[in-house]
Amino acid sequence: MTGPSGTGRRGRPALSVVGDTRRRDPGSSLEPRRRGEVEPARQPAPPGDEAAVLRARLRECTADLRRVKAEYDTYRRRVGRDRLAVREIAVANVLTGFLPVLDAIDQARRQGEVTGGFWRVTEVLERELAALGLRSFGTAGEPFDPAVHEAVSCACSVGVRQPTCAVVLRPGYRVGDRLLRPAQVEVAEPVGM
Repeated sequence: MTGPSGTGRRGRPALSVVGDTRRRDPGSSLEPRRRGEVEPARQPAPPGDEAAVLRARLRECTADLRRVKAEYDTYRRRVGRDRLAVREIAVANVLTGFLPVLDAIDQARRQGEVTGGFWRVTEVLERELAALGLRSFGTAGEPFDPAVHEAVSCACSVGVRQPTCAVVLRPGYRVGDRLLRPAQVEVAEPVGM
């Protein structure tokens, strides 16, 4: 307890805390440390046993090297995965832009307007898009899967045992495992479902 005169208990002077940044190891000067300065770790070794000190230092450097190599390998794998993911996203974005063109070609085919030079252009375009990984799906008669099919209408039918795609109104497209667009279908359900 400090009294009014700045003295502590029993008349002794009060203690104060002094922030001291000087080095405290024996044999060194009492100069202040610089900000960020770290003292090297001491290795206990008997004087004259330099081989043991060198072996310890070698083990330490080898462990550091292994750690840095493992970090670099992890970084390299992560960058490779990231590059692949960015490439897949870019390809999917470009191919999504071509879907209206493919729909127009599909409508022209149904009307019999794909002939001559236009037929050759459509064949080359579809082949090049397939080389980039574009796959169409959705055929009449396949089981209805709400994850990849969009039901536009539904009707009961005697000839089916499970919900089935009766008519494909617009094909669906995917690149690898990425769904670009679901197929629009009319669904036939079994009677009594």
